[in-house]
Amino acid sequence: MVGSSQPPLDEKRITEAWEQLPAEIAKGQPIALWARLIPESLAIQSGDVQRSFAELNARANQLVRGLRALGLRTGDSVALMCSNRCEFAEVFWATRRAGWRITTINWHLTGDEAAYIVDDCEAKAFFVDARFAEAARVVQHKAQRVTVPAAIGGAVPGFRDYESLLAHEPAHDLDDASPGTLMLYTSGTTGRPKGVHRSSTPVAPVLTSTMVYRPAEHVHLATGPLYHAATLSFSLAIPNACGAAVVMMDGWDAEQALRMIAQYRVTHTHMVPTMFQRLLSLPEATRKRYDVSSLQYVLHGAAPCAPSIKRAMIEWFGPIIFEYYAATEGVGTFVDSLTWLQKPGTVGKVNPADQIRILDEAGNQLPPNQSGLVYIKAPGLARFDYYKDSGKTQRAYRGDYYTLEDVGYIDADGFLFLTDRSADVIISGGVNIYPAEVEAVLYTHSAVADLAVIGVPNSEWGEEVKAVVCLQPGWAAAPALAAELIEYCRSKLAHFKCPRSVDFVDSLPRLDNGKLYKHKLREQYRRRS
Repeated sequence: MVGSSQPPLDEKRITEAWEQLPAEIAKGQPIALWARLIPESLAIQSGDVQRSFAELNARANQLVRGLRALGLRTGDSVALMCSNRCEFAEVFWATRRAGWRITTINWHLTGDEAAYIVDDCEAKAFFVDARFAEAARVVQHKAQRVTVPAAIGGAVPGFRDYESLLAHEPAHDLDDASPGTLMLYTSGTTGRPKGVHRSSTPVAPVLTSTMVYRPAEHVHLATGPLYHAATLSFSLAIPNACGAAVVMMDGWDAEQALRMIAQYRVTHTHMVPTMFQRLLSLPEATRKRYDVSSLQYVLHGAAPCAPSIKRAMIEWFGPIIFEYYAATEGVGTFVDSLTWLQKPGTVGKVNPADQIRILDEAGNQLPPNQSGLVYIKAPGLARFDYYKDSGKTQRAYRGDYYTLEDVGYIDADGFLFLTDRSADVIISGGVNIYPAEVEAVLYTHSAVADLAVIGVPNSEWGEEVKAVVCLQPGWAAAPALAAELIEYCRSKLAHFKCPRSVDFVDSLPRLDNGKLYKHKLREQYRRRS
């Protein structure tokens, strides 16, 4: 445990561990390796609850056996809707060694939204934190494929108690372990979430991170919700797989983050730019109150970071800020602090040189310093597809390359710069919000004749959601109607997706073919800010 008597591994044993790690990853159980080598070292902590590597490994084995006894077989799907608790890690690592596909679900979603994902991913087991019992009841009613509903941290009517699945099951390692996969959901122009599906999981990020983490010595602070792709990968899967401890926050608070960094001597963490801004907004006296000198590696991504914010963080924490350009679909580039200071605004050098291509609408490669769609090379055997949507998959790919529809350019030195983080997606506080999904709801209101949902500048969150609405005849623009439309949306979607403001206009900029020219609309609002 943090502060326990578990001795760190010497260099020879660390080298031997790294040599064994690929084989354990191939079986889906790197935790089993650390349970043998550093059994008493902390693996997971949430509040006052801790799990050593030995305990985490044992409970994952017990959960696999408990679910197998209830009929789950290799290749089945598991859905998890849980806050940052130790049980989250247990379910995750159980699926990795049992050959199951896991889908983690944003617990801000409404019951209907969660039910769609649970049903679409074909989950046979559905784990839910009792904090989200209301949504769980909707899922139970609508996701009929689920045969094993289980509640974590409290009772939910109709759900098995999580601990009962582990009770009386043997804790020793499986003799038939097989690697599981991860399928997270991301939305697109249809407004319905789509699963990013792979037949196997890339292991390169974990093996690369062996250069970053030292087992039984390093501590990673998980600042964001683990259901998010970046947090799940960078703040749980990779540090745990490398033998590092993960200490979880239950909700973001800037001063609490500093307090935990000082208390647990945190060495690594992952943040989004909004968190940087919140930290920098603390009074100077508060910032100086906490010792953050233990930090060695602060990774950030998920949204564009203003150069002034990033520069201020580097001045405060030192040149330990690292940025990546990636999404649920895959990883593009990476940049360290010193390189970024030489190339402010870059998201990293393209490496290898063919990892990123900038193409025009016809698919032609563009020369340096010319903006176009950013295409990322698919990671070989881990090439993804959008689950049950071959059309969307085909549209994303050009040969071995796929696009997230981000716009950017590569300079003459090979560095990637993003000029528009996706044509339509709104990024608020590091979270993607998909306008088509919001528009689909608002179009069902009788007052709406035409509309556009866009992101407009917000000094704290980067962007906020705005609805620009044309009214049906007989309706009059009024603050009360704007409030009604916002509440109407909030009754059907998670609140973070819904407009914070509504503007009424006579017409929207549409092309002759009916396509909405959202770029013009966004620019109008950006000029006003």
